[in-house]
Amino acid sequence: MPQIQKSDVQNRLLAALGREAFDALQPGMERVDLPVRTVLIESDQPTHHVFFLETGLASIVARTVDDEAIEVGHIGWEGLCGTHRLLRLDTTPNRTFMQIDGSGIRVPVELVYRLIDEDARSRDLFLHYIHTCELQLAHSALANGRYNMAERLSRWLLMCHDRIRDDDMALTHEFLSLMLGVRRSGVTDHLHILEGMLAIKATRGRIRVRDRAKLEEIAGGCYGAPEKEYERLIGSK
Repeated sequence: MPQIQKSDVQNRLLAALGREAFDALQPGMERVDLPVRTVLIESDQPTHHVFFLETGLASIVARTVDDEAIEVGHIGWEGLCGTHRLLRLDTTPNRTFMQIDGSGIRVPVELVYRLIDEDARSRDLFLHYIHTCELQLAHSALANGRYNMAERLSRWLLMCHDRIRDDDMALTHEFLSLMLGVRRSGVTDHLHILEGMLAIKATRGRIRVRDRAKLEEIAGGCYGAPEKEYERLIGSK
């Protein structure tokens, strides 16, 4: 199987690595298909690989002992699955799985550790990425506490749009309910509101972004700050 070339990768973190750093990971890179529901990180189980997504969308889900669950983050071409390994942790209570099918590049943790031990620039890049994830989580808490449902829904749709890079998104009401921590009926009601404002078009299992600028207007201040920080630290598209 031919080696993966830096010029061919779609993942923004891998593309941001220096040439020597990319070459250090290259021998262990394996491009893999990731169907819907594929588990990338299982809760409380040792993780042996990190996944750099190129297409599709992965959800990070927190779950309680009472079986209550909510999405606390999602990952697309901008990031990687397995940030806990960059913090030298073998396991995490959170679970990460594919919500929208796609593909990615799998790399053994040992190679990643070797790289960040030997190359300060790569280590800083990954730490900067973790910072943007923490900031995104902080703004999710801000949105949940200070913004209404239409604003929050618009924010999540914009975040999905950023990562899927397609106006036509395979987002189910079940997924949106998990993202927002509300009942599916509430999601349906607010999708109708956004449709009435001509921002989106919702059909069974799919949402089409009709007017991104309108979604950004509705989301207001609960969208944008983490995205700007990512662009500042990781680089432009």
